[in-house]
Amino acid sequence: MRSRGRSRGPLVVGACLLLVGLVLVGWVGYQYFGTNVVSSRHFDQERQRLRHQWSQPVDTPATPTGPDRTTPQDAGADVAPGEAVALLRVPRFGDDYEVPLVRGTDLDVLANGVGIYQGSAAPGEVGNFAVAGHRVTHGEPFRQLLELRRGDEVIVETRTAIFVYVIDLPPSELTVDEHDDWVLAPVPGKPDQHPTEALITLTTCQDLFHSPDRSVGFGRLDRTEAK
Repeated sequence: MRSRGRSRGPLVVGACLLLVGLVLVGWVGYQYFGTNVVSSRHFDQERQRLRHQWSQPVDTPATPTGPDRTTPQDAGADVAPGEAVALLRVPRFGDDYEVPLVRGTDLDVLANGVGIYQGSAAPGEVGNFAVAGHRVTHGEPFRQLLELRRGDEVIVETRTAIFVYVIDLPPSELTVDEHDDWVLAPVPGKPDQHPTEALITLTTCQDLFHSPDRSVGFGRLDRTEAK
């Protein structure tokens, strides 16, 4: 009887290890494939919701807050975290690339689109409009971000206008630590300087796997098109 018990021991251990392995494979599979499916649906829902919202009349006139034509609706001040306030298009990523820009950068928020950092300038506003997105998992909206080149356009559409930014420093040329928040300053790298133009900062993980490093790109507003 004892010999049988001892012979079953390795089988039980092997079965447990196999089960753990299957669970890990399933978890990795969901992270790298399943989250993309779920987030793609969220992207579609937010795009549809936003365009439907834009098609409805507003209660008060969208009065521009300055020469940059930014309005209270563009800023999304009353929008909950995770809800879209604008749409992002990047011609280099393809004609069908269009992802929602959502308020906030928490991990659950980034599952709904590209996130706008708290305290960031509004689209088209003087200051730094800073955003973050995943390179892998959760829809992978910034999977191609390191392919951006100087002069590439980054287009942000709001209810009232289309803002066309042009890349000055592509993300492939700058890597920072995740705690280097100087890139989010109103004038990146110059915390004491008052902004005089509309800028954009794009951030994502430097590696395809979890990494403390961030790839960062900078651009500036080239033109504004009224809708």
